[in-house]
Amino acid sequence: MIATRRKFLQTSVLSSAAVLTGGQVLADTASRPQPAVDNRIVISTWDFGKAANAEAWKILSKGGRALDAVEAGVKVPEADPSNRSVGYGGLPDRDGRVTLDACIMDEFYNCGSVMALEHIVHAISVARLVMEKTPHIVLAGDGALQFALANGFEKQNLLTPESEAAWRKWLKTSRYEPVMNVENKLFRKENDPMPGGPYNHDTIGMVAMDGTGNLSGACTTSGMAYKIHGRVGDSPIIGAGLYVDNEVGAATSTGVGEEVIRIVGSHLVVELMRQGRSPEAACREAVERIIQRNPGQAKKIQVGFLALNKKGEYGAWALQKGFTYAVKNNREENIFASKSIYT
Repeated sequence: MIATRRKFLQTSVLSSAAVLTGGQVLADTASRPQPAVDNRIVISTWDFGKAANAEAWKILSKGGRALDAVEAGVKVPEADPSNRSVGYGGLPDRDGRVTLDACIMDEFYNCGSVMALEHIVHAISVARLVMEKTPHIVLAGDGALQFALANGFEKQNLLTPESEAAWRKWLKTSRYEPVMNVENKLFRKENDPMPGGPYNHDTIGMVAMDGTGNLSGACTTSGMAYKIHGRVGDSPIIGAGLYVDNEVGAATSTGVGEEVIRIVGSHLVVELMRQGRSPEAACREAVERIIQRNPGQAKKIQVGFLALNKKGEYGAWALQKGFTYAVKNNREENIFASKSIYT
């Protein structure tokens, strides 16, 4: 009897609603499916990250996975011969050899890395194959090259005439002195995205969130110009140059990799976000950690961190002014100047 009465009342209410709406029953607003917040976003280091972000966004905007987006994005500077710090056209080591470092990490803690890889333009794609096709995380040197060739990558000379000319000029003094926010007039181009401005010689690190709320990141570089052959910086080291924790956020770094490695910088930033810091505050604290370790050295070099949390919030901080980062989502496409400790 009670069940029959409840059914009668429900039917009566629906019938009344139909009368009030001209025969159409309107669902309660609260019961309608509410659109999810669109947190799709991609962020990357330096001004040249803008073009990389645009390529990554082609995948994110179509509902693609963040992992695919970051790989596609960083392949843009890898293939750009005017970029002297990533991939093809990167400045060589002191022996005149272009060696590449890269790593990639997805939302499941899967990761892959290549170090001191020669003759292959897209180091990031080799790193992804290391992640997906081997039981290892890192392949280095000739082993990484042989793996790439076995998987269909083509061998080519990465040393462009412009980079070779710069190397031969450097040989006259052979002075190794890492510089920050470089203005390299030798490589000014009419189509340079920063005509007349500083040529930022460094890594591209990229992190992204896709439409499902999952995070991934990628990092790729040709490393410090005129380094000792075999030198590896932070960029291909999971936890240093890049770290992704899908429960918390993701971070990447740029600058003098030795200092980032010493504090396991990107992992530190993510752990600070886990403790409740905003992305910007976490990046600043990591930078301050470098200063605490060696204040004298910190004034002479550049290190910057860039981070994204699960809410889609992002932020950056650097030792010195001059570090920039690019942001692309469905509301904005901008390049920002990072805040810094020293001005």
